[in-house]
Formats: sequence, structure tokens, C-alpha cells
Amino acid sequence: MLVLNLCCSLDHGFEGWFASAADFESQQARDLVSCPMCGSNEVRRLPSAPRLNVSHLRHGASGAERADTASPAAIAARSESSSISSASEVDSSASSAAESLARVQAQMMQALRAMVSQSENVGSRFAEEARRIHYGEAEPRSIRGQASRADTEALVEEGIAVLPLPDVPGLKEPLQ
Repeated sequence: MLVLNLCCSLDHGFEGWFASAADFESQQARDLVSCPMCGSNEVRRLPSAPRLNVSHLRHGASGAERADTASPAAIAARSESSSISSASEVDSSASSAAESLARVQAQMMQALRAMVSQSENVGSRFAEEARRIHYGEAEPRSIRGQASRADTEALVEEGIAVLPLPDVPGLKEPLQ
């Protein structure tokens, strides 16, 4: 199993598990790899450090090597073990940062989904409906929809609070 660090065009980072590098390339060519945050198929592979099984180096020498702990080989093994521990600490720190980023992304998606579920979709009539609500011609409520950049700027100039958001396909899916 090959675990790859991936990133979409909006810089959402995520992992992908594949049978091989060729399997990843095949799935990517068929647009089967997409960002779980935004649904983008523009996915690129990020550099990642190889995972090595070095647990036998961290837990000390075997029985035969214990007898000769002062040998140059034993000293080198201990030095290599401490280097590996330091690398492990760096890897743990990077993993912690990645987990924090994933938590923040999940919280943002949850908040966006809550906004979507608690608002009325007025589609392309967004600017018109926002003005009607602002000027008291329609009942106050949370709305969402599409507006051009010019319409959005005009609404802001009129003092109407708007929050432009990208159209994220994953917002309408159930929370995991």
C-alpha cells in the first residue's frame, strides 16, 4: 500500500492510499482522484518522506550485541538510534501540524455546511433578494445564491453585508 500526500488547486492537503504509484497515475488520468474538501480533480502529489521500519533500532541491540556494548558497532548503532529518534520527533511534529490543519479544514466545512443548511438558496436572484431584505421589502432571513463580482461590490457599497464563498460541491453531502 502506498500512502501519498496530495494537494488540490486550492491547496487543500489530504492523503490518498493506492496500490502503487502506477495505480495513482492511472486513477488521476481518469479523474477518479478528487479533493475531499472541494471536489476538485486538479490534484498534485506532494513530496513526502519515506516511511522506514526502524523500531528495531530504537529499542536497543539484540542479545549478542548487548554483550559488547562498548564496541564501535554498538556505539554507532546507539548514535544512529538517537538520530532516528530526532527524525522521528520532527516527523511527529509534522504529523501534528497536518492533523491540526485537517481539524481546521473539517471545522470550516462543518461551519459552511451549517450555513448552507440554514439558508434559502435564491440562486441568481441573490443581489435582488438581498436588496429587498435590506430595504424591508421582504422578510429578513438568511439567503445564499450566485452574484457577479460587480453585483457583490455594489451590495457592499450599499451597506448590505455579504459573504462571498466558493461553490464547494462537498457542502451538500452529509458530514462524515
